[in-house]
Amino acid sequence: MEAILLEYLWVLVVLVFLEGLLAADNAVVMAVMVKHLPSEQQKKALFYGLLGAFIFRFVALFLITILVNYWQIQAIGAAYLLFISIKHIYDSKFKTEEEVHDEDTAPKKGKGFWATVAKVELADIAFAVDSMLAAVAIAVTLPALGNFDIGGINAGQFGVMFFGGIIGMIIMRFAAQWFVKVLNNYPDLETGAFLIVGWVGVKLAVLTLAHDGVGILPHDFPHSTPWKITFWVVLLALAVGSWLTSVAKKKKEVTGH
Repeated sequence: MEAILLEYLWVLVVLVFLEGLLAADNAVVMAVMVKHLPSEQQKKALFYGLLGAFIFRFVALFLITILVNYWQIQAIGAAYLLFISIKHIYDSKFKTEEEVHDEDTAPKKGKGFWATVAKVELADIAFAVDSMLAAVAIAVTLPALGNFDIGGINAGQFGVMFFGGIIGMIIMRFAAQWFVKVLNNYPDLETGAFLIVGWVGVKLAVLTLAHDGVGILPHDFPHSTPWKITFWVVLLALAVGSWLTSVAKKKKEVTGH
C-alpha cells in the first residue's frame, strides 16, 4: 500500500510540473489578451476568465472518458489556438500603418471588458483540453485505488488529475498577473507568446490526426519519445528566442544603438 501511495505522490508531482509548464503558456496568452484593458479591469478579466475555465475543467473531468472519444473536440481546440496565433502574427507583421491607425480610431469592437473575458475563457478551454488529455495519459498508468469510479476513471486516478489541475490553475492565476507586467516592459514578447500558442495548437492537431476516428497518424505517435522531445525542444526554443530578441530590442531602444 505504501508503494502505491508513493507512486501516486510521484505522479502528482509530475502532473503539477506539467500543469505548471502548460499554465505558463496559458498565462502568457491571457496576459496578452487583457493587456489593453485598464489595470483594474485586467485583474477582473483574469479572474472571470479563470473562473469560467475552472468550471469547464471541473465538469469535463467527470466527462473525460466521453470527451476523449470525440476527435472533434480536440480539432476545435487546435483550430482556435492556430486561428488566434496566425491572426495576431498577421496583424502585427503584415498590416500597414494605415490599417493599424484605422483600427485604433474605429470603435473597439471585441475589445470591451466582457468580450475580452469571453476570449480569455475560450483560450483557457482550448488549453484545458490539451492539459486534460496529457493528465489522463499519465494518470491512467497508476494502479487502481479504491473500488469505484468517477467519470469513468478510477477514483484514485481521478483524484490525482483533479488536484494536479487545481494546482495548475492556481499557478496560472498568479503567473498571468506577472506576465502582464513583463509584457508592458517587453511588448515584443507578444509575438513569441502567440508562436507558442500556435505550437500548442499544432500539438492538439497531431492528437486529432492520431485519433482512432481519424487515423491519419499512428495512434501512438503523439505519445512517442521523438515527438515529445521535438515538442518541448521547439517550445523551449520559441520561449528563449523570443525573450532574447525582446531584451535585445529593448536594450537597443534604450541605448539608441
